[in-house]
Parts: sequence; C-alpha cells; structure tokens
Amino acid sequence: MSDNWNNDQPIYKQVRDRMAGLIMDGDIAEGDSVPSVRQVSAEQKINHITVAKAYQELVEEGVLEMRRGRGMFVLEGARANLLASERRKFDQIEAPALFIRLTHLGMSIDDLVNALNAIEKERGN
Repeated sequence: MSDNWNNDQPIYKQVRDRMAGLIMDGDIAEGDSVPSVRQVSAEQKINHITVAKAYQELVEEGVLEMRRGRGMFVLEGARANLLASERRKFDQIEAPALFIRLTHLGMSIDDLVNALNAIEKERGN
C-alpha cells in the first residue's frame, strides 16, 4: 500500500479502496488475514482510527470479518462481491463521467480506444 494520499476523498476511503484493490488483484486471498489496524497505521503514518474506519466499511460490505483474538480476515466470496460492486460503480458513475469528459474534450469513443491501446502497448500487455 502506497502512502501517497490525494485530497479528493477522505483518507479512510482511500485506505478502503487500496485494501479492496489488493483483494481484487488477488494479493490478499480469501481466507487470509489482513494487516492489523496498528500495523497499517504505523506503516502509512496515519491515525489508527482512520484505518479502523476503512476496515469497518469493508466489514459492513461483507468483505472482511473480525475473528476475536485473531484479527481481520477476508471472507469467502469477497473478491467476486468487490468486483461486482466496482463494476456497478463504474457503470453507474465512472463511465457516465468519462463520457461527459470525452464530450467536453471533443473526443470520440475511437479516440479513447486508441489512447487505451497506446497505454496497453506501453505497458507491454
């Protein structure tokens, strides 16, 4: 997890999103424990309450569960649930915002596809 924070959203949301990303990417598997609140707090140099709030949001989403005396663990099915949730968010919020941005820039869908293909080629995928 990087310690570069942006001012666009609260840090706890950014911690939540980064942890969700690690789970979606498979870096933290279902059934695995996640780093403790205190560990993340110390490593990222942020308040432990901020990390706890991020973890609590993931608990409420059914991604993590607290096992008394053992820590936080990723629930079975968490990755699929996160992917579905993030895809819905993309479809409902991010894609429409992207379309509006393209329109403002006078870009077509083909222009976007070309830009994405160039990025993909740059990364060697």
